[in-house]
Amino acid sequence: MQERQDVLEALRDELVERVDQYKLHKLRQDEPLDRDLEEQAIELENEDVIDALESEAEEELQQVLHALERIEEGEGDVCERCGELIDPARLEALPYATFCFDCAELEGMP
Repeated sequence: MQERQDVLEALRDELVERVDQYKLHKLRQDEPLDRDLEEQAIELENEDVIDALESEAEEELQQVLHALERIEEGEGDVCERCGELIDPARLEALPYATFCFDCAELEGMP
């Protein structure tokens, strides 16, 4: 379990840094849009992409933090839904998984 916790903590740190970078990028983009309409379209499209990446990273970060909490509580390898043990191969592939494969499918999760 310690190895998984180490992986999750490293992932947490990486995601926090990534979210911070997206926010910093957005702060720098508070300048007026380019006068050229095509450039404006590209700038706005890029901002949409950055927003989507930031949202994705924040969601993944929340999942990582939740998994770390469950490890701290001693429930890190137990499915939140059914209470069965989560397959170690699943935890290796998706360290922040909190549902077994069957329950994840029922919930529509990876």
